[in-house]
Amino acid sequence: MGGDPGTRRSKAGLPPAYAAAVRRSVRVTVSAAAGFYLFLYGFDSPVAATYALFAAVAMAGLSRIPGNGRQRAATLLPVVPACWVLITIGTYLSVRTWSAVLGMLVVGFVLAFLAVGGPRPAGAAPGLQLMYILPSFPPYVPESLGERLVGATVGLLVLILAEAFLLPDRAPRVPYRELAARAAESAGRCADELVSAPYALGDAARRTAREVGGGLRSSRVPEAERPAGPGVRARALTHTGLAARTLLGRLAALPPRAGDPAEGGAGPEVLRAVRDASLETAARLRDGARSRPAEPAPARAEPAPARAEPAPARAEPAPARGRLQEARHSLAAGAAPGATPAALRRHAAVLEVADAALAMSTAAEIAVLGRAAPPAAPGRFWYARMRAPRLWWHRLSGHAGQRSVFFQNAVRIALALAAARTIAGLDTLPHGFWMLLATLTLTRTTARETRSTVRVALTGTLVGALVVAVLLSVVGTDTTVYAAALPPLMLVAFTLGPVKGVGWAQAMFTMVVALVFAQLAPATWQLAEFRLLDVVAGSAVGAVFGLLAWPRGAHDELQRAVATMLRSAAETVVSTTSQLAAGGAREPVALSPGHRSLQHALIMAESAYAQYHSEPKELNAPDDPQDWQAALMSGHHTLWGADRLLVPLEPTVVPPLPRDSAASATRIGDRVAAGMLLVSARLDPSGDTPGRPAAVDPRAFVDFTVEPPGAPRPYYATVEWLEALMTDVERISERPDERPHGGLG
Repeated sequence: MGGDPGTRRSKAGLPPAYAAAVRRSVRVTVSAAAGFYLFLYGFDSPVAATYALFAAVAMAGLSRIPGNGRQRAATLLPVVPACWVLITIGTYLSVRTWSAVLGMLVVGFVLAFLAVGGPRPAGAAPGLQLMYILPSFPPYVPESLGERLVGATVGLLVLILAEAFLLPDRAPRVPYRELAARAAESAGRCADELVSAPYALGDAARRTAREVGGGLRSSRVPEAERPAGPGVRARALTHTGLAARTLLGRLAALPPRAGDPAEGGAGPEVLRAVRDASLETAARLRDGARSRPAEPAPARAEPAPARAEPAPARAEPAPARGRLQEARHSLAAGAAPGATPAALRRHAAVLEVADAALAMSTAAEIAVLGRAAPPAAPGRFWYARMRAPRLWWHRLSGHAGQRSVFFQNAVRIALALAAARTIAGLDTLPHGFWMLLATLTLTRTTARETRSTVRVALTGTLVGALVVAVLLSVVGTDTTVYAAALPPLMLVAFTLGPVKGVGWAQAMFTMVVALVFAQLAPATWQLAEFRLLDVVAGSAVGAVFGLLAWPRGAHDELQRAVATMLRSAAETVVSTTSQLAAGGAREPVALSPGHRSLQHALIMAESAYAQYHSEPKELNAPDDPQDWQAALMSGHHTLWGADRLLVPLEPTVVPPLPRDSAASATRIGDRVAAGMLLVSARLDPSGDTPGRPAAVDPRAFVDFTVEPPGAPRPYYATVEWLEALMTDVERISERPDERPHGGLG
């Protein structure tokens, strides 16, 4: 669906936005009208007819489940029993206003909080909210529960069939797995180019690597294809994309060979192994579980975490990755005697390339095979042996706090719906569920957006109410006219609403519900008055809670979350460099020092970034100068570097660095940490922060060129890691037109 809607048109001559809206409108109209007319005129059951219509409208009109028709149909299948539960709870809790309000508070929070599970649960949540709202109003008639369940079931089943088979979406979607495979394939070509003279990437290769790596950013991937779920495969696929981007960046930044005979042939051998492992990863991602390696890797398999559950039957490790592990171990054993500092720098850079390739290969195998994949490193791939319930609990518990934007959104919408239900119950508003529907659809994540939405929505509702009042006055109680006019009106409403905006949507939906209720019971022009009154009351409640509960949405929370993450990353940098300088015993633990707190801070920052990206921006607002992707990448680079430098494959004792090397590494680490803290202080929206952007002193890079006498290989490995982090820190504050074109971070 890319391109300019005004220039790209479908075969029918419609812009793509209208063509997609027409197909969606046909599916919604067919599903809603089929059940409504079947039960109302075929079985004389107004209750079942109401639930059949609103079930289809809720899950296809109100909800925005991403993906193509088949993907939406698969998402809707487990929604059917969930709707049974919600309708049952709403029916029985409607006995008293206080019980209905309490249920609205709990159900509203739970359904909104399920957005932590990814775009599909988040997209289905508004429709599920409506399936509780509808039965939670008087009259209290539990004996009608059967009709309600039958009507909703029929409406949902017809919708599932329509989504799967009626007017399928034409726009092809590239799966995230294919995007990751392309990135792995590009990394393989880059590694192959680096094996031979001039041992550096050309401009064309750098450009391709930058484009392919940038294509893995979540902002450039359709919602339906983002691996945002809490399961093993989704987490591993996200990890694969991140590792692929890191590998491409490391390959592009790899320094050329120094021509030193002491450099030996280990470097080219590792790059050949990186090439083979990258191409193997691409094939694995494309072929899926059918691509079984023919031989096991000779490298030692690492033990699984002690608390992990037993895994199913395991596949053998990928053979190319095994060869890469061997080549990497040989290179890590030490550079050739007498190697120059330039050779040691390249030696450390090649090790970083190898580690990124190993991470990508391992993550891709887990993404394809799930828990059946061979054992992986317990720290980086902590999720590989966990079952779905534990991973869901890990995701939910990680966001159970006021600093999570998912928690904030859930609290905001739950309080707003509970307040609206209280007002509707105390004032006994006619058709009070319209008030809750307005609150649900018009409450936004920022006060500014809520105000602008409410203003346009009220205008649209007023126009629709005037049309309805005239129509009801002229036609009266002739239901035949309403029955004939409803399907074409629904087609127009569900076509124009998504394209024209909330004003058109409210105007058209006001006319749709008027025609529906005019068939269910005799109606007068006062029905339009009730509709307008309910929308005004519901939008007022939404505006109040949009103003009181985190009114700036994800903007402040993103700044705060990134600032917290950078502070945690700075602590990890200082701790890591201090331990590397001091040496000592090393154990193959699952988590390096500071890993858990930094990992949690990174999760919070990524969640805030995801919501910030989804919030509409003002038309004339300038582009955000912050490179938030660079900030998130710096957190990942910090985690990976600390693991690589501090966590060995087996217990060992690491000698301390020589005095000059230790002093230099510590000084560089302090500079990098200071840069992170400066950016953190500027970003944090609370407290005493610098009024002007904090720029990292370019002279800090002078330290990276220092070559202490007798500096060993671990010193240069540390410096390579710190230099990459400093580059990330500089990119956070740069504007897009000031950024160098060679980086991929």
